[in-house]
Amino acid sequence: MLFTVIKKNSYQDSINLMLLTNSINTIAGITKCSIMMGTAANKDILKNGGLLTAEGEAAAPSDMIIVVETADEKIVETVLSEADKFLNDLAVKKKSTGALSVTSIDAALEEMPDANVALFSIPGEYAVEEIEQALDKGLHVFSFTDNIALADEVRLKQKAHEKGLMLMGPDCGTGIISSIPIAFTNVVRPGNIGIVGASGTGIQEVTTIIDRLGGGVVHAIGTGGRDLSEEVNAITARDAILGLEHHDPTDVIVVISKPPAKKVRDEIVELLHSLSKPVVAIFLGEKPDHHEGNVYLAHTLEETAMIAVDLAKNKPVKPNYMEAITYEVKTPLAPEKTVKGLYSGGTLAAEAGMLIAEALELGKLTKQEGYILNANGYQVMDLGDDIYTQGKPHPMIDPEIRINKIREYAQDANTGVILLDCVLGYGSHPDMAKALSPAIKEAIQTSRENGRKLYFVATVCGTEYDPQSYQAAIKTLKECGVLVEESNAKAVRLALKLKGIDYKEQDKHVVAKQGEKKVLPEISDSVIDLLNSKPRIVNIGLTSFTDSIFAYGGKAVQYDWRPAAGGDKRLIKILNALAKIEEIEAANNEVIDRMKISQPFLVDVVPAKSVIGILNDKVLLHAGPPIEYKDMTGPGQGACIGAVLFEGWAKDAKSARQLLESGGVKFSPCHHVNAVGPMGGITSGNMPVLVVVNKLDDSVGYCIMNEGIGKVLRFGAYSEEVINRLNWMRDTLGPVLSKALQRKEGGLNLNVLIAKAITMGDEFHQRNIAATLVFLKEITPLITELDIDQTEKYETIKFLADTDQFFLNIMMAASKSIVDCARKVTSGTVVTTMARNGRNFGVRISGMGDEWFTAPVNTPNGLYFTGYSESDANPDIGDSAITETVGVGGMAMVAAPGVTRFVGAGGFQDALKVSNEMDTICIANNSNWSIPTWDFKGACLGIDARKVVATGTTPLINTGIAHKNEGVGQIGAGTVRAPLACFEKAVIAYAKKLGIDVE
Repeated sequence: MLFTVIKKNSYQDSINLMLLTNSINTIAGITKCSIMMGTAANKDILKNGGLLTAEGEAAAPSDMIIVVETADEKIVETVLSEADKFLNDLAVKKKSTGALSVTSIDAALEEMPDANVALFSIPGEYAVEEIEQALDKGLHVFSFTDNIALADEVRLKQKAHEKGLMLMGPDCGTGIISSIPIAFTNVVRPGNIGIVGASGTGIQEVTTIIDRLGGGVVHAIGTGGRDLSEEVNAITARDAILGLEHHDPTDVIVVISKPPAKKVRDEIVELLHSLSKPVVAIFLGEKPDHHEGNVYLAHTLEETAMIAVDLAKNKPVKPNYMEAITYEVKTPLAPEKTVKGLYSGGTLAAEAGMLIAEALELGKLTKQEGYILNANGYQVMDLGDDIYTQGKPHPMIDPEIRINKIREYAQDANTGVILLDCVLGYGSHPDMAKALSPAIKEAIQTSRENGRKLYFVATVCGTEYDPQSYQAAIKTLKECGVLVEESNAKAVRLALKLKGIDYKEQDKHVVAKQGEKKVLPEISDSVIDLLNSKPRIVNIGLTSFTDSIFAYGGKAVQYDWRPAAGGDKRLIKILNALAKIEEIEAANNEVIDRMKISQPFLVDVVPAKSVIGILNDKVLLHAGPPIEYKDMTGPGQGACIGAVLFEGWAKDAKSARQLLESGGVKFSPCHHVNAVGPMGGITSGNMPVLVVVNKLDDSVGYCIMNEGIGKVLRFGAYSEEVINRLNWMRDTLGPVLSKALQRKEGGLNLNVLIAKAITMGDEFHQRNIAATLVFLKEITPLITELDIDQTEKYETIKFLADTDQFFLNIMMAASKSIVDCARKVTSGTVVTTMARNGRNFGVRISGMGDEWFTAPVNTPNGLYFTGYSESDANPDIGDSAITETVGVGGMAMVAAPGVTRFVGAGGFQDALKVSNEMDTICIANNSNWSIPTWDFKGACLGIDARKVVATGTTPLINTGIAHKNEGVGQIGAGTVRAPLACFEKAVIAYAKKLGIDVE
């Protein structure tokens, strides 16, 4: 039976998930298990394996799909537990590397401004845009990532070249830059040899042999396997060769190529002849019979290394570098016996196939279905080919595919020799020799029992400095019966010798090169910097790639990449198109500049109908995007009933409800009339509103006053107590505050109050006690000077002193005046409104004016008063998210460590984590509102809808929690996330407005 578990927004690298899958599949009781991200390609793999369920089909690309086939449902819990343990261990290992982790390339460059290389190991389907972005930021690219379309490779390499950069890759598995091993690379001693090669085991074989011969390598620049194709035209190879020519510490240049296009090969050789330095070149598949001038043409990877070392040591090049095979073959295998090659390295497999085909005259190599050679029973397989690695780890990491093939070929009576490579180095299996040993011993024993002789011949590609032990690997293989040679070429020759074939190389001599050398192009300063300094790397993908960088003196920042927009290709395309429009950045900067330099002043408290014309009729304002009474949740409807009673439009709750249900009252969002309202946001004409004027441009913001705590109208209560308080606020509190404010010329400067209070522990949504007291400090002297009844003075001051949250509504009005000033810029992607009506969450962005983009609201998470639980909670409601819109509230959680536990957000570190996360979706910081507990960094400023969509990180909002039924009131406090869909809709609409194809 199939069981599927979806872990939402839980991105992990495919290699890690493959290793996890292998580990899980060893658990007793599991028939089959697969753990993959929910991409379309992975779903196809699951479908082909009979593991795709409806739940898996519905998963997003950023979701982790865990499918378990088992007869025992309890096994699923074990799987989840083991998966969590495995992934937690990865997190621990990540911390132990010492690499600083960030969540964007911009953040990486802030941490390492002098970075010069971006190292990619992410899924190819998302890589093109990411690589292009790195190039645009002036970074060389080392792309371990593969599965990039040829046309994209050509375009990106041309772009890199034009910018004076190099794109190493794609599918570049191996590299050494300034003696720093990168990716799947061996550790070789530094030296004076510089290498340019396709990407993988060709470089590894040559560099490790150089090391064992006493030479050293300063650079090994991978180009990717298609660089010398006619389409790519050796863009990277040319730049790398020229770079090494101009690199003084490089005395010898080595070029390693898989079979190239003839035209490109000839042009490269012509370039090599124009260099001032000696060159060793190998074009796999060619069998050169001479050297040309300063270009020494090798046949095997071993010969390549040997010639390079002699040149590096100023020794003459020998006519022949073939060394004798020491193993004595007394009785060759029978003619029908064949050789099978099971290789983890593609270039090593190609070399083996070439030598066997030449020796037996089997014709040219044809790479089909993972076979490098498949003729007359002789087979050489590249088990790292996509046909074998789709959805599975590479055979350098995971021995499973080779173990299965060893068992398969051992059963073939015609198999006489099995050839193997054992590749060491960073990224490879910690002990591949040991992992393969049981299968090798079993195969030898089985063949012996069947009266057959089966030989295993292997080479270990590695050095003494590799993380694995080179000598131990050789010893392990020999102990289980493997004949081990010190190079791949020698191993193949031994396999042929076991067949009775003594392979020989012909002598080669130097032939003078006729013609003049061409003038070489200049190289860029960026390439010079790359080759003459330790690399400063932004590692995008596999964290383990930083191990070798740190171990050998390089610098790295870890970019914890995950697919933008949850992997949604349509949204990624839109975001990339928007990123290329420079005018958006200019508009966004103008929006946030307006926010930053706004000057909100509290100038008055007046009846709402005196400043909001529509409230002179039977109209109520409500929070959030447009909604009708019938669609409101309990608190909203309750507040409407209370407002009707307060205004005298009905004598009791029943008749009030009838009036509302009959359509006798009209509704408008607060935001449509320069107002905001807390929770239900219900505002009627005779309710007093705070008046805040933004003196930057006279934008105004209105908000009703805070009623205190307990049963209050904003939470949907409408008892006599509630109405009486509203009457007192209309008759006493409002007029007293109005008169007091008239005594303050110009009103109260709220920026000053906010700046003071944020240093005192307020975040202005859930905690306002400091701001309220600062306000009380300013307003009290003004009240005491009034010529009014002492009782009114006392009641007003007492109410303000008792109402810790009084300043929240002032902050809301101030925030409204700020965003409405900023909304006069009608371009860009800055979020200018966030509001909730209990059903829908609505956002507006600068570039789309008054248009709302909505999605169903979430229900807050938090702490509840005694006797209440989450089942009693109303969905998110209120305009108070205007505070988060301007960068405080939940965005500034770090400013109010005292409130974090009240809203169920944990302790200070959790608050810090929240604000750091919110910072990633904002454009800037507001230096006017500096936060001491954030190292005096300014509050977040300018939520960018693009960043929200790209990261999947939505604003976190601090909020009170209302009971879902009318009349009950507040039952707790907590936090809630804005729904992502609002921001996605806004970004799509803006892109469409700009003429971008959104389909």
